[in-house]
Amino acid sequence: MDGLLLQGSAREQEAPVQGGAARSMAIPLAKDSGEALANGGASAAELPEGQVLEPGRSLALADFSSPALGPGERLVRLAYRLGVPGATLASPFRKPQKLRLLATVETPLGGERVAGVALRAGHFLVYGVKAPIAQMDFGPNARLTPPFERVVHGFSWLRDLAASAPREQCTATAERLLAAWLAANPGPGKRGAKGAAWQVELAGMRLLAWFVNAPMLLGGNDAKLRTRALDAAAETARWLDRNVTRAPDRLGEVAGWCGIVAAGLLLPDGKPRRLFGEAGLVRALGDLVAEDGGVLSRSPLAQMEAIALLVDLTACYAALREDPPEAIAAMQALLVPPLLTLAHGDGSLGSWQGGGAIPAARVAALVDASGIRTRPLKDVRQWGYQRVAAGKNVLQFDAAPPPLSRHARFGCASTLAFEFSVGGQRLVVNCGGAAMAGGQVPVRIEQGLRATAAHSTLVLDDANSTAVLIGGKLGSGVGEVEVDRRQIELKQGKATRIEASHDGYASRYGLVHRRILILRDNGEELRGEDLLTPSGRKIKHGKVGYAIRFHIGPGVDLSLSDDKRGAGLALADGSYWQFRIPQGELAIEESLWVDGHGKPQPIQQLVIQGMVARGGGSFSWLLKKMG
Repeated sequence: MDGLLLQGSAREQEAPVQGGAARSMAIPLAKDSGEALANGGASAAELPEGQVLEPGRSLALADFSSPALGPGERLVRLAYRLGVPGATLASPFRKPQKLRLLATVETPLGGERVAGVALRAGHFLVYGVKAPIAQMDFGPNARLTPPFERVVHGFSWLRDLAASAPREQCTATAERLLAAWLAANPGPGKRGAKGAAWQVELAGMRLLAWFVNAPMLLGGNDAKLRTRALDAAAETARWLDRNVTRAPDRLGEVAGWCGIVAAGLLLPDGKPRRLFGEAGLVRALGDLVAEDGGVLSRSPLAQMEAIALLVDLTACYAALREDPPEAIAAMQALLVPPLLTLAHGDGSLGSWQGGGAIPAARVAALVDASGIRTRPLKDVRQWGYQRVAAGKNVLQFDAAPPPLSRHARFGCASTLAFEFSVGGQRLVVNCGGAAMAGGQVPVRIEQGLRATAAHSTLVLDDANSTAVLIGGKLGSGVGEVEVDRRQIELKQGKATRIEASHDGYASRYGLVHRRILILRDNGEELRGEDLLTPSGRKIKHGKVGYAIRFHIGPGVDLSLSDDKRGAGLALADGSYWQFRIPQGELAIEESLWVDGHGKPQPIQQLVIQGMVARGGGSFSWLLKKMG
């Protein structure tokens, strides 16, 4: 692959934020980086400079168009958008049809059985935290953590409940929770909607969940509750019609549009709403996703949510024996390969952009439900995560700028961090889990989990390479990343060599961080070099502190060598790896890692630290399997 220069992760650059301006600079790769790590490979000076790639853009309508309509349908869609009631447009010469569901939806996507069993026992179970249903405040002013807000007001608990037992055993619990929620949330009313329940994303999720799980939710003997629920669904759909574009980000808007389209499919006189919703959904999907299929937040959790929304919406079409627009099917096929890029050897996900180590079973179930049979993304551009599979070992490398602030949800300053797994064992990890704060992960450490130091990469002066702001957003810092990937010949076998650099520390410290990773094709040796080079012709004086952190996965026993230049890593499967540095000292410090269920686990980290002159420096290291 030729060198690629990635400038941001959306179609335009983010405006500079207070405290520093985002820089735009091309950083030549593979010059003066030495041959200490090549070990018989190509000389660094022989490699070409990186080529410039235009800033990643979301899919424009020219690439991803709305469904083709005739003149009459276009007129209906326009009239509905202008506020003409759907019943008037669908059947102008008769009374509106009675409110009912037109079909029964069966989604292929299941939930988490353990959480469903907890519901039937009287508790919400969210990321390992139990909350009694009897004590839950469903009202708009309730102070719930974000994970509980999504479960309670987004009704994602319905999927879990359905997975826990046959439908007739779950109906009573579903009716109890629905009645409590409706009593606490009578609707937006004349004064407008208030509280988390009326966030566009949660309203869209809730509406879609009601339709998909209607047999369980409305299948009891309480006719009054059924009528109230249908009225609430119709009112929510009308509210989304007016407010869907007010979502704070594109993923929230996509959820809102999915709810609108589902209502257009499953409620009477819904064709005008469906035409309106399909056009909005296609447009929002085009703004959510970059050219290579990765969401612009670069979050694997957001990628999974987008896939799940489309799976449920496709099930709504199937319930009516209708085909969804080609653009929706094409988007599903586009979304799955980037997600698989972040799968380790055991199928679980890497910890990136706030996500935890999502279990393999959950990932596989989502991919199976999507119906997409594919392989991990190969042409990694805006998604930015380089993946190298060597035997059963997998290297993941963040070689792209972080998401722009308007796209980020739990944005992390993770540029040039990596994860490395050996079979089913994670050897080098990132802490992860910021998106799970509010469960077992304390909310107070959420920003710390998004910091550069929470990732396996180099940190200067204990500062983030990109500013980590409140509300999951990011500020100034990394503006460009240049990356070059190629296969090289070694004295014994072949290897994949990835070299990347970022400018996140250039404006503050006058230094560019460059990282070279070389993984042998047998997966048993990973060589690395971290270089700091001056960012301009004028070199600043003095020194600055640095730390290169390697967070070691759970279940790995660490021990330092006597000379403090090496460490032994004993894995649970009995294999033994050694980490070595040619100079300096190695230290072991405490760390934590958030698993796929949102549980923080104590781990350790290897740290190389010291002071480096503003003129730059080079720090090489080796991770190798022994025996």
